[in-house]
Amino acid sequence: MRQPFRKVVLMCMVLFFSLTVSMAMAELQYPKLGDKKDLIVKRGYSKEAAECVECHAKKTPGITEAWKLSRMAHASISCYDCHVVEKNSPMASQCEGQKGTSTFISPMVSSKTCARCHPQEAEQFGKSGHAYLAGVPVIENKKFQALMYQHEGAGFMGNVKGSPSNRVTRAAGCQMCHGTQVELGPDNKPINETWPGGVGTRYPDGAIGNCSVCHTRHLFSVAESRKPEACASCHLGPDHPNIEIYLESKHGQQYLAHGDEWQWGSAPDTWQPGDYTAPTCAVCHMSGIGELSTSHNVNERLKWDLMHPRSVIRGGERGDGEKGDKMMRQVCANCHSKTHTDIQRTVLDGAVELYNMYYDKAAQMKSDLKTKGLLKDDPWKDAFQELNYYMWHHCGRRARQGTAMFAPDYAHWHGFFQVFQLYKDMEDLHEYRMKHNKIEELSPVMSTGPL
Repeated sequence: MRQPFRKVVLMCMVLFFSLTVSMAMAELQYPKLGDKKDLIVKRGYSKEAAECVECHAKKTPGITEAWKLSRMAHASISCYDCHVVEKNSPMASQCEGQKGTSTFISPMVSSKTCARCHPQEAEQFGKSGHAYLAGVPVIENKKFQALMYQHEGAGFMGNVKGSPSNRVTRAAGCQMCHGTQVELGPDNKPINETWPGGVGTRYPDGAIGNCSVCHTRHLFSVAESRKPEACASCHLGPDHPNIEIYLESKHGQQYLAHGDEWQWGSAPDTWQPGDYTAPTCAVCHMSGIGELSTSHNVNERLKWDLMHPRSVIRGGERGDGEKGDKMMRQVCANCHSKTHTDIQRTVLDGAVELYNMYYDKAAQMKSDLKTKGLLKDDPWKDAFQELNYYMWHHCGRRARQGTAMFAPDYAHWHGFFQVFQLYKDMEDLHEYRMKHNKIEELSPVMSTGPL
């Protein structure tokens, strides 16, 4: 009985001694491995890339921890690969640890950088409404700029144009979804709060588009980009409550009830029904499903323009609406019968026709008033023009988009019910001005618009 016991004790002592020696040798070879706050990179990276990782593990540990868990890191894509630029790049600058070296970086990573590894995705994205078109309102549209700076930015009250408080509505609001033109200071770093920005950001290297809006840095999770919350950062609120509409729909109801059980990490073009039991925004507008391949052009499967004052079938830079209708029907066919899909598409066409009827008649009333000089120069002090804006930009969008995505409350109470109310108010204002040949003295508009 004693002999086996002695053998066991002896074996344990040998094992303990071997483990102690191994740990000591590891500590000598990698002296910082025992400190969990340090990240030492020994394989798969160049000396410069490893230095970036090790430095940022101390300086910005949150970023590094996210990157460490990403597929980028698994593929040995490091800070160095995405942030290093040529010395003559308009965005070239240096971190503290790079002063005096030949390494230049930029905190900004444009879609041009992403295109080096993802050329097809970048090309599709560049043709979508998420790229150039997204930035147009903030960067090019004079009326929108007047709204940001003259009105919201209190220029009409004497607030100095271009001052931080004058820029803030753009920087905190508009550009965070639409994007803006990045401006640089003498050190080639962004100024005037023009970075970070939204999906249509235009960069000094000539690139248009910010991929990290959907693929949040530095984890770049495909699962995150497939969930409705990724779209909800911008597609929400009184003027385009797409996330609210989605969550009211039966699709959204299934997501809320069962989404935690769905498979979010499948490879592109393999993420199919079965991984989920109802579509998300990404499934309908982007993902490979059935015979359709994954696309980063969110315009491809759309028939109608449901955003602008009057709905038309998409064409030109906004897509091919007739083709888009066929593609969206292919999406629906993976879960629904042709009868079900035909009914839903007919209902959407009817909603567009009804809304356009309201819009056309309102446009005619506005034309009548303009001809007689019965519109104020400042539309935000003119009750008729303000109501006309809310009719298309808020209620009209909700009516059309609520119908398109199966949310009855938004199609009806937040949509057409308020469209007709506003139209009747505009009708009264039109009749008063035409009859008396003057603009009413006091605006009847008592709120910031219907919610």
